[in-house]
Amino acid sequence: MSLSIEELASTATEVIETASLVVAGLAAEKERISAVVKDDRSPVTVADYSVQAIVGLHLRDCSVRSMVGEEDAERLREDPALRSEVVATTRRVVPGVSEDEVLESIDSGCHEGGAHGSFWTLDPIDGTKGFLRGGQFAIALGLISDGVVELGLLGLPHWGLIEDPSGGSVRPPGSVCLAIRGRGAEGWVIGSSDRRPLRVADWTAEHPIRTCESVESGHTSHDASARIVEVFSGHRAVRLDSQAKYAVVGSGAADAYLRLPTRPGYVERIWDHAAGSLVAAEAGALVSDVRGRDLDFSRGRGLEDNRGVVCAVPAAHPLIIDRIRELELG
Repeated sequence: MSLSIEELASTATEVIETASLVVAGLAAEKERISAVVKDDRSPVTVADYSVQAIVGLHLRDCSVRSMVGEEDAERLREDPALRSEVVATTRRVVPGVSEDEVLESIDSGCHEGGAHGSFWTLDPIDGTKGFLRGGQFAIALGLISDGVVELGLLGLPHWGLIEDPSGGSVRPPGSVCLAIRGRGAEGWVIGSSDRRPLRVADWTAEHPIRTCESVESGHTSHDASARIVEVFSGHRAVRLDSQAKYAVVGSGAADAYLRLPTRPGYVERIWDHAAGSLVAAEAGALVSDVRGRDLDFSRGRGLEDNRGVVCAVPAAHPLIIDRIRELELG
């Protein structure tokens, strides 16, 4: 039996809230996990695998089971210590699950995507370095049907929708954002029933523009961003990791999110943008690549026909695209 989009949203919301709480706990246990598996990146690795396992297990009885995930279980099969930690973490949410079931659930993310049919796309920990430094990170789950993102969920364990939607400070227990195509976006504090509509800021050209961009220069060209915003009456910026930036724009705490190409030939992955782009778009933002083209999620696991991302309030978006064209940055 096929589930309605509302039922799919309810199922997905439950698992994202649960996974967000698990990951928040892992963020507080970084030293213990590193000691167990002797790898400075192991806390986020455990979190990546565990979240993909938890999500896959929760969705296995859903009418949509195919998933494009960032991870596969090959490394776990070769690393007993890491495998043991991932299985133990997964069992906090799914007691009694077998080791084989955990590995199979992670490997359920090996779908190739494409233009036909429905599938989920998951980034279990978006913003690895944000997670490791105790900053912003996201659990991002999108539902794509025939190449179109229909549902987007962001679990943001450190983002304070109420206290500090700019993302500049860490605000546990964090928040969740949900968008359904054509029905708007909403957000709430994890564990709360108080859902609030998300809406972009009412920006006009007379005001300074507030932007958010990646912390890492490898993810976006900070120099190019600085040149683009020179045409505005003023500029304020915040740098943070992950698809939390889409939520910052969608909540009205920033006017634009710029992800500008840093090297030729780089292809963005669909799990890095599907959920967040829908949240921002349903909150009223315009989302495109740096050439003004819609993001095309029908090309498989990558945004093969796109280059970079510009997410901005409607009044600012065309000005940014024109400036990118003028500077020949596209």
